[in-house]
Amino acid sequence: MKAAKGGIFRAIDDPDSKVRFYLFHGPDESQSSALGERLASALKATKQALTSGTLRSDPALLADEAGAIEMFDGAKLLWIQPAGEEILAAVQGLLEAAPCENPVVAIAGRLTKASKLLKLADDHPLALSYVSYELDSREAERLVTDLARAEGLRPQPGISARLAESCGNDRRMIVKELAKLALYLDASPNAPKDLDRMALDAVGADMGGDFSNLADLALAGDSRALGAELSRLDASGRDAIPVIRSLQRRLQMLAPIRARIEAGERPQVVMTSLGKSLFWKDKPLVEKLVASWDSAGLARVAERTGALERQLMSANAPPPAEALGEELITIARQARRR
Repeated sequence: MKAAKGGIFRAIDDPDSKVRFYLFHGPDESQSSALGERLASALKATKQALTSGTLRSDPALLADEAGAIEMFDGAKLLWIQPAGEEILAAVQGLLEAAPCENPVVAIAGRLTKASKLLKLADDHPLALSYVSYELDSREAERLVTDLARAEGLRPQPGISARLAESCGNDRRMIVKELAKLALYLDASPNAPKDLDRMALDAVGADMGGDFSNLADLALAGDSRALGAELSRLDASGRDAIPVIRSLQRRLQMLAPIRARIEAGERPQVVMTSLGKSLFWKDKPLVEKLVASWDSAGLARVAERTGALERQLMSANAPPPAEALGEELITIARQARRR
């Protein structure tokens, strides 16, 4: 069944035990992922990843894993990301199987009206689907204010808009920034603190600069040009987090495109469907990167860069410039092997 926009949080914060398949899809994959994480928290479940390729070759595996009884590990949420039409047979088997112990969540990008997977999730009483649209500036500002309140933060005038813009209106980045700011200010719902310009200037990651060229050079495998660009970065390493964020945004663009191609859509059709959402000058590069990286490779890079970001924000962080350079060179070397 299809979840209404106003009812999605109730549906995942108090999950119906009869629902065994959740499909979160749409252009804002960061929100879809955040909904999946929120569902896992509500279920007090650990995530177990399954790949679309594995389920395409072995559709029965999904129902088997969903029906498995965990003796010691507690509740489990089976997680498929990225997901597409290739998991249709596996989901059909899941919905036709006996009652399951472990629900399944699939994170998909854009799905067309002709998608059989989407139709199945929209219509079946044991499934729940929800489409995530990209936030506009006003919605992102409201989101910052709401999430800040949950962290015990009181944004002062203009702060919510500035933070939303610095995070590119990306939900996951907004959540991370607010958690970091709450820690810095020692804020909590029981001891709220004002969130002002001084706090943002002190620990907020300024994402205003354009560091996308570094990310693209690494993903394209151009080690020589990458080395030259790295040498121009500030030696203090203050640019490390903005560079990582630029790389993460590029990965978030590429992942749903690659997922659609792996689901059987023709690359040219997928690229054409992006329309004006893709700047025309970026099209040749995006086509090259999508051809060079598969979904599994993109997911590994996303996981590594996320780990590096968390490491650089920790108390025992390595020298940021060195750590960033090593990671980008590693990505470039991996790209050259593809």
